[in-house]
Amino acid sequence: MQIKIGVIGHPETVKRLMTVIREFPTFRPVVREIGRVEEAPERAVELAGETEVLFVFGPAMHRLVKERVHASVPVVQAPLTGAALYRALFSALKSGRLNGGISVDTLTKRMVMRTLRDLGLEDVRMAIYQGPAWASPEKLVAFHAQQAEAGLSTLAVTGVASVAAELAARGIAAEYLMPSEQDMVVALERALLSTESRRNKEAQIVVGMLAVDDFAGLVMKKSSELEVQKLKLDIHRMVLNYVESLDGYLTQIGEGEYLFFTTRGIFERETGGYKTIYLAKDARATHGITLSLGVGFGASANEAGMHARAALRKAREAGGNACFIIREDQTLIGPLEMSDPVQAVLPPTDAELIRKAEKAGMTSAYLSRLLTHASKSGKCDYKAHELAEVLGVTVRSAHRLLQAWTDNGLVKVVDMEKLSKGRPRQIYRFTFLAGRGGDQTAVRQD
Repeated sequence: MQIKIGVIGHPETVKRLMTVIREFPTFRPVVREIGRVEEAPERAVELAGETEVLFVFGPAMHRLVKERVHASVPVVQAPLTGAALYRALFSALKSGRLNGGISVDTLTKRMVMRTLRDLGLEDVRMAIYQGPAWASPEKLVAFHAQQAEAGLSTLAVTGVASVAAELAARGIAAEYLMPSEQDMVVALERALLSTESRRNKEAQIVVGMLAVDDFAGLVMKKSSELEVQKLKLDIHRMVLNYVESLDGYLTQIGEGEYLFFTTRGIFERETGGYKTIYLAKDARATHGITLSLGVGFGASANEAGMHARAALRKAREAGGNACFIIREDQTLIGPLEMSDPVQAVLPPTDAELIRKAEKAGMTSAYLSRLLTHASKSGKCDYKAHELAEVLGVTVRSAHRLLQAWTDNGLVKVVDMEKLSKGRPRQIYRFTFLAGRGGDQTAVRQD
């Protein structure tokens, strides 16, 4: 099951986090947007009972929640570092507001000096708030206003959104320090490790099935049996080294096919949170081959093995050079592209959707190819003949499938495109992709 994470923050910051959190398919965010830091404790109380971890922004909000809320779940903050200051100063430079001194809160003097030095702005005057990073908004507003009135600062840089808004209302130029995406990623990883569900699943058995794409064709290209044996040994050594990095166990189950076992915690860390399989890059660069990989999670080794086989089948149906993961609740993660550039992983596809899709005539192969194509190309609009090419069917069949999927609620008509000649084209949208927070994928019918 997915892990619920409670997110509390300013709308602008939360919006940015929602983009980053898509890289963590394990998380299911429950969001509470606030305008002022003082609202955070009340929202934390609301979320503590239904989530496994709370995620807040900045030391002020973190301290306020920790002091006033006796939450039974961990509270993790996205810290503000020098990376946030780079963005704020760059924005100020572009808008021409960095023409005097700056006043800064939340960050330490060392952070500010290092950033100014890196940007070649050592001559810029700076005033650093000397109080605690979790000081009240009123104190921070007073500090920045005093610096501006004294002519010591032409730009206020603050880690509290409500402070930036109040200063702007007073006519004082202000930049809001927003955590960088990298800082958010690190904080989310820390939040994941702190959850009880995650700790319970650390030692869960993971089964992986790996196959070399078109292995028979590779063998046929070799001019001698000696070259074939060398290829097999090289591939086996490469896969063995990868499984060794997982602290796993490997066995060969066929020509160009392997089975391995590891634990969920190790697999998640080595794949960067189910984002990339670096083995595939090595395979392509060293031997010019691509791989298909299916990974299964389960409450037992038998269940994990069944899921791994089903996931490998989906990777092959998608055309190879892909990885799918099927979890214990039968949700589907993927496709993960197996070589650079790695595309963003689509959100988990639940088992109910898979059953509904197959009932509507969207076979597992069709679903796998659609997900893979959407992930790799980022393409949103298709004509019927383009869809036919993706699915490997005729244009007539593509029209028939579109009608069946529309009747079953998987696709809907969203617009009409008028042409100078001929009948208008209907524009279809795959509702199950659009509704999962990814790109809205549409199909144009000729």
